[in-house]
Amino acid sequence: MTSETERPGRALGQQPLALLSLAALGVVYGDIGTSPLYVMKTVFDPAHGLALTPNNVIGIISLIFWALMVVISLKYVTLILRADNNGEGGIMALLSLASASVRDRPKLRNSLFLVGAFGAALFYGDGVITPAISVLSAVEGLEVATPVLTPYVVPITLAVLIVLFLLQQHGTGGIGALFGPITLVWFATLGVTGMANISAAPEILEAFNPVNALTFCIGNGWLAFVAFGAVVLAVTGGEALYADMGHFGAKPIRLAWYGCVLPALTLNYLGQGALLLANPQAISNPFYLLFPAWALYPAVGLATIATVIASQAVISGVFSMTKQAIQLGFLPRMQIKYTSDRKIGQIYIPFVNWTLLAVVVMAVLGFGKSSDLASAYGFAVTATMMIETILTFFVLRHAWKYSGILAICVTAVFFTVDATFFAATTLKLSQGGWFPLVIGVVIFSLMATWYRGRQILFQHLHSVAIPLRPFLESIMAHPPARVSGTSIFLTADPDGVPHALLHNIAHNQVLHERVIFLTVVYIEIPRVPGAERITVTPLNTNFYQMTVRYGFKDVPDLPYALEMCESYGLVFEPLKTSYFLSRDIVVPSPGRGMALWRERLFATMARNASSAAEYFKLPASRVLELGARIQI
Repeated sequence: MTSETERPGRALGQQPLALLSLAALGVVYGDIGTSPLYVMKTVFDPAHGLALTPNNVIGIISLIFWALMVVISLKYVTLILRADNNGEGGIMALLSLASASVRDRPKLRNSLFLVGAFGAALFYGDGVITPAISVLSAVEGLEVATPVLTPYVVPITLAVLIVLFLLQQHGTGGIGALFGPITLVWFATLGVTGMANISAAPEILEAFNPVNALTFCIGNGWLAFVAFGAVVLAVTGGEALYADMGHFGAKPIRLAWYGCVLPALTLNYLGQGALLLANPQAISNPFYLLFPAWALYPAVGLATIATVIASQAVISGVFSMTKQAIQLGFLPRMQIKYTSDRKIGQIYIPFVNWTLLAVVVMAVLGFGKSSDLASAYGFAVTATMMIETILTFFVLRHAWKYSGILAICVTAVFFTVDATFFAATTLKLSQGGWFPLVIGVVIFSLMATWYRGRQILFQHLHSVAIPLRPFLESIMAHPPARVSGTSIFLTADPDGVPHALLHNIAHNQVLHERVIFLTVVYIEIPRVPGAERITVTPLNTNFYQMTVRYGFKDVPDLPYALEMCESYGLVFEPLKTSYFLSRDIVVPSPGRGMALWRERLFATMARNASSAAEYFKLPASRVLELGARIQI
């Protein structure tokens, strides 16, 4: 059996650095690597009012280059990749680091939880927009090849996306090994085509001088601020560097960035700028017009494959984020399928997959063009980046014990850049930016309601619970009939008597010869070491209290955890072990807890949550569920 504490990237971590860096290309950099498809066309969209002049072209390319250097190279690659939460990264890992560092300040800790949860919720908006805009912008290359194919762009895009989501249930193990090499070919193509066009206008190399970016901003004023909302598209996907650190490690991600991605992106943007300086009419599609006519169809094919790979990485990220949110208590249990026997990080969540597909299809049909989708893109990403900078401050100040002045100085620079990009994207709210915002607000409402609802429910259960130890003393004074075997009662409150036990005694009037009160606790770390997984405390004659701990990236597997109890002298025979679960039926009531609509929402989420038996991998034939109505 695969160890449940195994890191998904452990098998990868044993590979040579070059192979790890190649694998990182296909997973980490797919999103940012497809940005050249639409950034320049979006910047000079006539709706934005920015004139296509030589100075503006050089200024924009300079802005893009220095945005890549500041946001990606300095913020993510240099600073945030150091925020290693037991080898894991991502906003949830950063949130757990930040919240743990202020554990002694409950109000601040709860505030950080809400801020981090909102950032995670916005990631779902990115999970919708990225596949839609990436694949659509790639397929739009057919319009450049021949206008006759224009009516087929949207149908082809939808077909590609539907196939992509249909394949999720089968996992990516069979084709995942190709992602790195294909993405390497993609970045090589970006670099070669960009370099080939620089000679058309060598003055574009002036963009390396940051003064040109500054001059552009000062000279264009408000229009430059508007342009920031499009320039930020060049750095979307940067947060994936940190999110995927657990799969590859920081060193391969850094090597891939500096050795391949940054040079390729820089050359391509310079090439597009040179093309526009030499031929302003190329603004209709400056990416595809970098290619000679004979290479257009192969370029469209390669771009489509690259965008599918980028979309796959984002979809996998959404699955991973959902699982982490479930285990941190922000979302109800959902059915999770593991698509690989070797890598526990490869998961598939049916409800999330089909919901995501439905919303992605709505986005493609509703916006129709990548230029229109670009207006919706950026808001969620910049908000998430800004939230990650805020959380990084608390990690620097409270976890790493940097001085307040140093922590402020380090994060203030990045926060200023993030806030500027975020403010620029708010200008696009009425043009489509509302779309990912609505998605984020809806998801955040669900997360906040579930988080608060569980707190209220547990407080209620604790207040009405019968203390466990006095109850056991009374049971032993007047013991019911005992039958052979082991009964395991899952309970959220280790100090109270589980409802399932009360119902079992009331209806069956028997107890098994060995009784275990089992509480599952989720710790705000990625993975709990095997030695710290289980604690067993004897309570009375053949009564035991057991605590099983999981991190937010662990795979909950209670039967496997029970196999680790031999060191406590406990051996469980599967065919003689029964699991008793309490199924709480939540009844909303006005005037208590949350607003009535939130209580009804919480009750609906609780009613539709997947079974605890399935989630904890309990054998279906050995599970008994006993329900109770609870008014909140």
